[in-house]
Amino acid sequence: MEVEFSKENFLLPEMKYECEYILPIIFKFLINNGLFIRLTDLDHTADVQLHGWGTSLKEAFEQCGVAMFGYMTELDYVSVESCYEIEAKGDDIEGLLFHFLDELLFLFSAEPFLVCKKLEITKFDVQNFDIVCRCYGEPFELGKHPQGTEVKAITYSAMQVVQDAERSNYEVFVIIDI
Repeated sequence: MEVEFSKENFLLPEMKYECEYILPIIFKFLINNGLFIRLTDLDHTADVQLHGWGTSLKEAFEQCGVAMFGYMTELDYVSVESCYEIEAKGDDIEGLLFHFLDELLFLFSAEPFLVCKKLEITKFDVQNFDIVCRCYGEPFELGKHPQGTEVKAITYSAMQVVQDAERSNYEVFVIIDI
């Protein structure tokens, strides 16, 4: 659902995420050095691990979502033109993370084809495993946005949610199918 927002005093957060290729290792070097790879000629599927972190679990979820969009296109080319709101529910914290990312992937894969530069979780209920998130960005356009690699699905494979409240350190790891 599209929602109204003001572009006045709109700040983008510091990015706290990374993408790691599971196979092959050479791609990890290229990603870490800021090179974006198009994998159009491969005959087999591969997996990518997204890693988001922050001083709260909410921030780690937001950063993991932005990491996924950063894998699909270069976020430097994305401007904030519209805002959509999504909701996700889960049976546990891993299920909540899975459904959150799946809703974001649907937002990109179907109309409005939104690529998000900023995510703002406005409701983060870890007791009932419920999220409401505002997604800021613009519709994906091939002429404007470099095409990264298509994300086919979110997986539960090797998913981790690390919570160290004493040190204000929260991390999430998710493998996506490309």
